[in-house]
Order: sequence, then structure tokens, then C-alpha cells
Amino acid sequence: MASSPSPDIYIPDQWTKAANFIISSSTPPITLICGPANSGKATFSRYLLNVLFTKCDKVAYLDTNVGQPEFTPPGFVSLTILHNLTLDMTIPCLKTPERSLFFGDVSSQKDPSTYLKYIRSIYDYYRKEYCTFDKGRNSSMIQIPLVVNTSGWVKVKIGISTENMNLPAGKFWLDGKHYGTVQLIEIRTARQDSLNGSVLVQNNARLMRDLRLMAYFRQCLPSDSNISTIKELAHSLTTHCPYHVPIASVKIRHVHHKVPSSQIFHSLNASIVGLAVESGGPGNLPWCLGLGRHCAGR
Repeated sequence: MASSPSPDIYIPDQWTKAANFIISSSTPPITLICGPANSGKATFSRYLLNVLFTKCDKVAYLDTNVGQPEFTPPGFVSLTILHNLTLDMTIPCLKTPERSLFFGDVSSQKDPSTYLKYIRSIYDYYRKEYCTFDKGRNSSMIQIPLVVNTSGWVKVKIGISTENMNLPAGKFWLDGKHYGTVQLIEIRTARQDSLNGSVLVQNNARLMRDLRLMAYFRQCLPSDSNISTIKELAHSLTTHCPYHVPIASVKIRHVHHKVPSSQIFHSLNASIVGLAVESGGPGNLPWCLGLGRHCAGR
């Protein structure tokens, strides 16, 4: 059974078959969607979510795309628990994640080790909260399906139809106690026009990031505010009474590099920062509550 997509979105038969195959699993599936930029990963992931909702009451969404996330502002690795369909797949929407970590960059290239550590931490949280251990089978039982969104970095051609795959065999995303195998499904970019050209919308990454940040900070203002440009948003935010806390009452951590104590105020002033609380979890990674804008005051 497939969900009806938005009127302006073309869903190929191959995508429908892939989604139906995924939901035919006897257990809630874990699906990682991988592909180059502008290949339709986001559209397929939203379509898959809608199809999963024909069988499930809720679905987990692990977003590892710090540059163009699906439900949060840029700069996060997050886990969002969804409870309803995406009615219009052409409109991006913000949702409050259940857990998120502030990466503070739109690319993982500068700090891949921290990026991978964040992904493992969020995935471990999902396993802890939404998987139960079956002593009889000596394995973990997944309670709700998980969809994993990835970035658009594909530097090599992956030939999944050949014997020499450049992917790990079997348990590359599962823990050591799981003895299943990974099903690899190849789907192609949606094509519909007479020249067999892609009909997917080619998103401007920087514009999409700006729009998401605008939508996020616009939540601070009255819902009837007439704001349509970044300049109008900036003006409204500067007139909005900020929440003040003494700098001595917070801990400051720069994610990717160390900053001399004498330069901390200069590095923070007029910056967008992640607001986090100590989690006491593995690696002492602080769960992020959202974004803030630092303004030095006297």
C-alpha cells in the first residue's frame, strides 16, 4: 500500500516498489538513504515516511545531513520522532527533535571525527530508547522504524550489481549481536520529461539554509508578524527583548577548535550558538535544546 504524494511531486514506479518492499519487512526496518546531491534523497525519504505511516503510528528520523537537514535548522545531527504524514512534500517544515547535537557547521569535512561521534551518540540513543533486548533470541528487537538521512557526498560510483562492492558486507550499520544482513536497494533519480531529464527541483543549498534559519528564529516573534525577508527578520529580532544570562553561569565550548580565553567574547559576539545542557551520557556530549544569538552587553 502506498501513500498518495503531493500533486506536484512525481514518484516513479521504482520508488513505489522500493518503499513497499521496505514496509513489507516483518520487523520495523532501519533504512539508510544514500546518494549524491540533488538525486532525490529528501523527496524519497519523505515519501518513505508517508508509506511507513500506513503501517506504523510513529517513525524515527535520524538526520545526519548538517548542511540541508529535513526538520531542523542547519548545523545539527538530530533524531526526530514523527507521528503524522507529510501532507505537502514540496514544503520544508521544522519539527522539534527528541535529541540533537549541535555540530555548528554545514559540512562535516572540517571535523569528520566529531561528526561521526555525534552520529554514533544519536544512534545509540535510538537503540537505547526504541529497541528492546530479546533474551530468547539473544538480539535486539526494534520497536519503531528508523529512516536515516545522509549528506550528498558520493565521491565514487557504487556498483551494487557487481560482486566487488565498495560497501561493507552485512553488518556495517548494526551492532555485533545482530546476525542479519543488509538489503541494498538501488533506485534512480526521478525522471519524467521527454528528454529523460531530472524533474527534481534543484535546491540552492545556501538559500534553503537561510530559509530554515529564518523560519526557526521567526518563532520568537508573534505569528501575525509580516516578515518575508532576512532584513525584516533581522530588524524584528533586534527590537525583540532578549533573554539575558550572566556569562559566568554558562559553559562555553567551541566544537571544532580551541579559542584563547582572552578571545572568547570576540568569537561569540553576534554569532549563532547552540544552547545545550549537560547530558551525563557517554562521552559527555551535551544535548542541544536549540539555537540562540549571542550579543555582548554591558
